Amino acid sequence: MNFQRRAMAIAAITAAAFSVPAQAQTEIQWWHSMTAVNGEWVNDLAKEFNASQKDYKIMPTFKGTYDESMTAAVAAFRAGNAPHILQVFEVGTATMMASKGAVVPVGKVMTDAGYKFDPKVYIPAVAGYYTSPAGQMLSFPFNSSTTVFYYNKDAFKAAGLDTEKAPATWAEVALAAAKLKASGHKCPISLSWQGWTQLESFSAWHNVEFASKQNGLAGLDARMKVNTPLHIRHIENLANMAKQGLFVYKGRGNVPEASFVSGECAMMTTSSGFYGNVKKNAKFAFGLAPLPYYQDVPGAPQNTVIGGASLWVMAGKKAEEYKGIAKFFDFLSKPEVQSASHKRTGYLPITTAAYQLTEKSGFYKENPGTDVAVTQMVRKVTDKSRGIRLGNYVQIRAIEDEELEQVWAGKKTAKEALDAIVKRGNEQLERFEKANK
Repeated sequence: MNFQRRAMAIAAITAAAFSVPAQAQTEIQWWHSMTAVNGEWVNDLAKEFNASQKDYKIMPTFKGTYDESMTAAVAAFRAGNAPHILQVFEVGTATMMASKGAVVPVGKVMTDAGYKFDPKVYIPAVAGYYTSPAGQMLSFPFNSSTTVFYYNKDAFKAAGLDTEKAPATWAEVALAAAKLKASGHKCPISLSWQGWTQLESFSAWHNVEFASKQNGLAGLDARMKVNTPLHIRHIENLANMAKQGLFVYKGRGNVPEASFVSGECAMMTTSSGFYGNVKKNAKFAFGLAPLPYYQDVPGAPQNTVIGGASLWVMAGKKAEEYKGIAKFFDFLSKPEVQSASHKRTGYLPITTAAYQLTEKSGFYKENPGTDVAVTQMVRKVTDKSRGIRLGNYVQIRAIEDEELEQVWAGKKTAKEALDAIVKRGNEQLERFEKANK
């Protein structure tokens, strides 16, 4: 090559070097189901992480309800274009665990990328739920919630009730509801996520089994157990309250929550993750309290079970992408990030360090009741209250909704509906067990 040609080649290489931008960011697709204030929170977390480093870009995408996003991800996985990270509600955990080859355990993702990963730093009830029987943590706890009791202090005041003392027992709930109705309240109490709050959490809170085999955590051959005398008594009591206009059914999932924020319903059992919405949008003073219980039941109150969702890492991605996912999960685990999220949303601080940081900041003192979710969950768990992990759980939840609606409408007795939940639920469990043997 003559000198002129060589000089031109060097110039071209130099120009090319300067014209190539810094290495392109690796994009990480994150599918989620968070709406309204919680959707804003998810977007802000992604922005904060993206601004904290240059190599990776988290791309959050809302994919519909938990049911819808899970269905979409299954279809995308089969077509070879699944997201990197999928938010799955706790109800889908057993299904994800059984999806061999579709997911990569979070512990493996973290250690492969060189991060120290210790499940012991997480609140035990949270870590235990997402850990396989072999002791491997499979998904990353993200928006873990539990069921709590919300009440409208202004409505309580108008009804002559103590605004600083929520009803602790179901008998007290009924008395408070009667006073609220007498003071002109059209909807004294409603329930969100009725299967979760009135059957699943209710069982753990009273230290009775929801299903055999430690509620499914000890094996795929678990069967439903929600037609005990205690379950029947509770659903019967709610049915009687419905007849008297003390309890008003407002729909499935979190649909009833809007009726609390608007002031229409004065009391509600729902997710601790509802806190951010109430704090931002309610035009009245409100309180948070532990779930009511039946005081004659030995061992009650025990502890509530986990709700919300975790983040699953999908299989078949590039090594560099897994490094980015690990870096993002490491960011999400930082106590200051966790604590800020907990204060903002009402979801649990998933690590003990984040809980301690929040406590030290004085947040719980300044916002009474915000520690209820944590204290309900950090109690010592029993084999009956560790959590519920059943196959085809999405379908079982739909069955719970269908049958309970028959009770509230006066078309079935509590016993008939609960017997049907057991029978139909067991059919789903048997089907799942056969498919995953």
